[in-house]
Amino acid sequence: MHKYRLISKKGEGTFSEVLKAQSIKSGRYTAIKCMKNTFESIEQVNNLREIQALRRLAGHPNIIRLLEVLYDEPTGRLALVFELMDMNLYELIRGRRHYLSEDKVRLYMYSLMKALDHMHRNGIFHRDVKPENLLLSDDTMKLADLGSCRGIYSRQPYTEYISTRWYRAPECLLTDGYYSYKMDMFAAGCVWFEVMALFPLFPGQNEMDQLVKIHNVLGTPSSDLISRKFKTNGTHNPSDFNEPVKGTGLERLCPHASTEFFDLLYKLLKYDPDERILARQALKDPYFRDLRESDRRQEQDCMKQENNVNQTMEPENTKRQADRPPQREENVPPEEDVPPTSINVTDSLGSLNGGGGSQSGRLVEDLRARLPPIGLNLKKQERTAQNFADPSSVRKREDKKKGGAASFRTAGHATLRSHAVSTSSGAPMVDKARMNQTLQIQSNTWAKKNPETQTQFTTTWTRKYVSPYTQRNPRGAQKRT
Repeated sequence: MHKYRLISKKGEGTFSEVLKAQSIKSGRYTAIKCMKNTFESIEQVNNLREIQALRRLAGHPNIIRLLEVLYDEPTGRLALVFELMDMNLYELIRGRRHYLSEDKVRLYMYSLMKALDHMHRNGIFHRDVKPENLLLSDDTMKLADLGSCRGIYSRQPYTEYISTRWYRAPECLLTDGYYSYKMDMFAAGCVWFEVMALFPLFPGQNEMDQLVKIHNVLGTPSSDLISRKFKTNGTHNPSDFNEPVKGTGLERLCPHASTEFFDLLYKLLKYDPDERILARQALKDPYFRDLRESDRRQEQDCMKQENNVNQTMEPENTKRQADRPPQREENVPPEEDVPPTSINVTDSLGSLNGGGGSQSGRLVEDLRARLPPIGLNLKKQERTAQNFADPSSVRKREDKKKGGAASFRTAGHATLRSHAVSTSSGAPMVDKARMNQTLQIQSNTWAKKNPETQTQFTTTWTRKYVSPYTQRNPRGAQKRT
C-alpha cells in the first residue's frame, strides 16, 4: 500500500471495503478493494475465484480491469487495485424524478449483455448481477464485483443463499442450489426494468414474499413446471400454489417503454430457465439492431486504419530490403553427399494402442549408399563445404524434428541406428555379420562415387547398451530376466 495515497472511502460490503487512492508514481486514480479476511500464503491468494476470473476475462471493454494485486505476507492482508469509475448504476437512478432516455438505457443493457456473453463463453457466471455492481464512466458501463462468480461446469448443488434477493431467479428460490448461469439473465432483466422504470421490479421482504411478487407480475407457473423443475431438487418449496394468479404484466408498470423493450424483457424473465434467452441470443434481438450496426462500422473503420498503416509501411520495408547488401552465396555440397532431409520414421510398436515389437522405440529407413561408413575419422579443421555433413549431428537433428527417440543410444560415435534393418515382424535386426557386410558395401560405394577422396575408414564397435534402470538395480534386472 506504500505505492498509493489513500483519499477517501467509496463503499463497504460484507467481505471487503473499497477505497479511492492515487498512485504516487504516476498520479493515476484507482479503486482499491481491501479484503476483510486474511490469507496464509500467496497460493491461497492465486486460488481466489475472483482473481482467476478477472485474469481470464481481462481485456473486455465491459468488464472491470484489474490493475494490481497487493498482498502483505506478514499480516496476510490482501488488496485488489482496479481502475476507478465515476459511479454505479444505482447511484445514477437513486432519487431521480425524470426517466432516462430509452437510447441510453438500451446502450447500458447492450453493454451488460456483452459482458455476460463474454463471461458465459469463458465458462463463468456472475451470480450477483445488480445495479450496485454495474459501474459507469461517461457512457461506458462495466460489470464488477466477481467475488461470487462460479464455474458453469462445476458440480451442483451450489450455495443456496446467493445473489441479492430482489434479483434472484425462481430456481434459486425454489431449489436447494440447483441453478445455472441462466440466473444471470433473470437478474439482468430485473436490472433493466429498474433502470427504465426507476423502481425495483420484485422488492420482496423475504423468500416467500419474493415468490409472491414474481407471481403477481408474471403469473403463477403451471403445476407441470413446478413438479418437473422444482419439486425434484427442492425441499422447502410449496407443494402447489393454492390460488393461481394470472399476473398484471409488465406493460402496466412501465407504460412509456416501447413494445420491443417488453418483447425482449419477457424472454429474459421466463419462469422456466430452459426457455430463458441466452446473452448471445439477446445481442441479436431487433431491439439492439442500431448498436450492432454501429459496432460493425467501428470494426470496419479499425480495419481500414490498420490497412492504411500497413500500406504506408510497405514502401519503407521495400526500400530497406533494397538497401541491404546482397547475401553471400555459400558453396552447397553435392546432392549425393548430403544425407536425405526426409526420413520415413515409423513406430516399432505398431499402433498407439499397443502391439508386438522391440523396445528400441523406432525403425529408421536403411540409408545404404547414402551415408558414409560409421566411424569416419575426420578432423574438424579438415571438414569443408565439399565434404558431407556430420552424420551424428544430422541424425540428431532429424530425430529432434521428427520427435522420435534414438533406436540405439551408443556413446562416442555415429550411432548404429542408421544401419538398422527391419524384419517382417517389425523388430530391428542388427547382427555382426550383417553389419560387416553393410559396412563393406557402403565403403566400396563411397570409394566409387568419390575416387579423388581416399580416406582411411575406421569402424569402431561400441559397447552394449545398458539401461539406466539396469545400472541402478542389477539384482532386480537379473531376477526379471
